[in-house]
Amino acid sequence: MDAMPGWVRQHLAALRAVVVLTVLLGLIYPLVVTGIAQVLFHGRANGSMVEGGHGSALIGQLFTGADGRPVRKYFQSRPSAAGHGYDPTASGASNLGPEDVVDVLPVPGARDEKGNPDKGRQSLLTRVCARSKAIGELEGVSGARPYCTPDGVGAVLKVFPDRAVSVNQGCPAVPFVAVYQGVRVVCARPGADYAAGRTVPVRGGAGAPAVPADAVTASGSGLDPHISVAYADLQAPRVARERGLALDRVRALIDEHTTGRALGFMGEPAVNVLELNLALDRS
Repeated sequence: MDAMPGWVRQHLAALRAVVVLTVLLGLIYPLVVTGIAQVLFHGRANGSMVEGGHGSALIGQLFTGADGRPVRKYFQSRPSAAGHGYDPTASGASNLGPEDVVDVLPVPGARDEKGNPDKGRQSLLTRVCARSKAIGELEGVSGARPYCTPDGVGAVLKVFPDRAVSVNQGCPAVPFVAVYQGVRVVCARPGADYAAGRTVPVRGGAGAPAVPADAVTASGSGLDPHISVAYADLQAPRVARERGLALDRVRALIDEHTTGRALGFMGEPAVNVLELNLALDRS
């Protein structure tokens, strides 16, 4: 070995280090950690899977029918921007911010580059307004909220010297307000360019919304299986009525599936919708 060139000895030492570290960190360490996890945290280590093949308790699900409408006997999850909803392979948010308030209205008869009918694009504000209106109708409460029109789009004007345009209400819709600062308000013509106008969101007279914020906004991951206690309480009368259960029984199940604040002080209590709905099916 002493007769070996220095560069050969260096390469052999490097090779031995690679072999030792591969065995230690690539085999022994993962096996030890996996073994400990299986013994101490078996369920969570395997993905917190729910019995009966209902998926993971850590990933939300949609409780809608083939037509996309809510199944009335189930508690509904919050919206999801992950793929077509709660897709673990497309986790993420819409990446739309609070200044995204102007829609792109679909142009009748127009088609995209693939030949599909033009669907336009809803702003974040209109998405929130539309969801709030739909949930209000589902739960029998007011879906009104600030900066939303009664027909469920963002209450936003593009203001010009001689007129104002309700840019999210396509003609022939009646604008949510007739006059703004002395100028007439008109509906928006799909395809028209209103970029030169001054953007003015109008708060309106709606008070505190009856529909909670988590009912109309998606989580950052799009996979969150939890809703707020307020949203669960809003849905409880409908679920009790559809299932023929006492309201107190449904609220007791909500309490059983409510997790507290992390470490006792971080975040807010939350309700796992999947586990709650499965418990209702077992009732």
